[in-house]
Amino acid sequence: MSLPPHLEALRSDLEARARGYGLDFFETRFEIVPYDRINEIAAYGGFPTRYPHWRFGMEYDQLSKSSEYGLSKIYEMVINTDPAYAYLLEGNALMDQRTVIAHVFGHVDFFKNNYYFSQTDRKMVDKMANHATQVRRLIDKLGLERVEAFIDVCLSVDNLVDPYAPFLQRAPAKAPEAEELTGDRGPIFKLPAREYMEDFINPPEFIEEQKRKHKEEVSKRRHFPYAPQRDVLGFLLEYAPLEGWEFEILNIIRAEAYYFAPQGMTKIMNEGWATYWHSKILTEGALPPDEIIDYAETYARIVATSPGSLNPYALGVEIWRDIEERWNRGMFGDAWESCERLDERERFDLQLGLGRQKMFQVRALYNDISFLDEFLTPDLVERQRLYNFGYDPRSRSWRIETREFENVKRRIIDGLTNFGNPLIAVRDANFRNSAQLLLSHRYTDAPLRADYAEKVLTNLYQLWKRPVWVETFVPKGNGRDKPAPLEGVLLGFDGERFTQEKWPHEPIPW
Repeated sequence: MSLPPHLEALRSDLEARARGYGLDFFETRFEIVPYDRINEIAAYGGFPTRYPHWRFGMEYDQLSKSSEYGLSKIYEMVINTDPAYAYLLEGNALMDQRTVIAHVFGHVDFFKNNYYFSQTDRKMVDKMANHATQVRRLIDKLGLERVEAFIDVCLSVDNLVDPYAPFLQRAPAKAPEAEELTGDRGPIFKLPAREYMEDFINPPEFIEEQKRKHKEEVSKRRHFPYAPQRDVLGFLLEYAPLEGWEFEILNIIRAEAYYFAPQGMTKIMNEGWATYWHSKILTEGALPPDEIIDYAETYARIVATSPGSLNPYALGVEIWRDIEERWNRGMFGDAWESCERLDERERFDLQLGLGRQKMFQVRALYNDISFLDEFLTPDLVERQRLYNFGYDPRSRSWRIETREFENVKRRIIDGLTNFGNPLIAVRDANFRNSAQLLLSHRYTDAPLRADYAEKVLTNLYQLWKRPVWVETFVPKGNGRDKPAPLEGVLLGFDGERFTQEKWPHEPIPW
């Protein structure tokens, strides 16, 4: 549905203002949709159609009830495609539509220019429709229950991908071709040298080191995979004994997981960027005077933070504004670091005017983890009250555990690493010399939950069709020691039962 004339005029005006600030975005097509349709699109992840599955109906029901009871309201939705598609809720006040349109242009600028979106499929609307057609064809052939049950299995492990895979060249699963030089008696460990230089160029310790490296290389070449594989779903697609239709569905789930991964990697940056720009555009000329109070109320709702939660809109926009101010005033580098007096720091201003330039540079190159690691400051943590909280059983209440900046930052970043999911890699696909699958968990202060591990291993068994194991660490002792000592354990599912045993776990290089 095309926009009515008054909204089209509004969209055109806001687009011109956004481009005037330097935003660079794809063509953006807006549609007006009613409440029930926007809930349906939201349940589909922003797409007009998806493959049939019960979880989409469940999410639609939840969104609809939340909207009916006044618990939440979907103001806007935009998807990362070229052209981009955005949806405006029918019945919104004109001020709300103004806010949403400006916000959407900020998002689309981020989609187009941020590095972590550079490898995404910009024609995903068509790809999603093709996926829906493929799944419906399989349902007609195999039956709804069989296909839906297998989709359940795949969705339970759809986070076992490597979000950095499109940007890094990881070690392959198969060993590279042998490259060692060999002679009549086997490998050559010496460097070419004249007789009188032999002891200098090839000392005994050098020869022994070459022999050790050769032995390790031979051992690794016999190991499969040759190097740990973080893209577990990709490894299963390549080597699991899947039937043709199972391969087809798992491939669909993996492709969609990689499409959505950049959104999870840049949630704080992206929402903060869009909030910054809709605020900038509206408060610098695009908002009529009679809508200012209504806008202030809407903006307050957007950046409101509930106790114990992290609002990506609020944190993101505050960091962007802080970057702009610091680079405008020159609050970086040696001159700023050497300024120790509080009154001098408050008056510090080199009038560099580099804020906007720095913002566009950061928007292009960072993700949430690097963004927070570099630009979250002690002053911001204090202003946002981003303290570490913990439950005190004696007082039966939540209390501040620490206000220390480094601890607070580390807790936030740890929660964002791998979207808060455990880091898992394939370690051995021929475990115990019987084609069993051994996974390795990178321990980062949080042990695997045994109940979650049991369900995931059970579902991985259905894909690998042989026993599946994961090695990890668990805290040892009564928990009074801080930090508690760790011991290795091996969790596994053999097709009948879930087991846990002690294991000499040696962490793999990540």
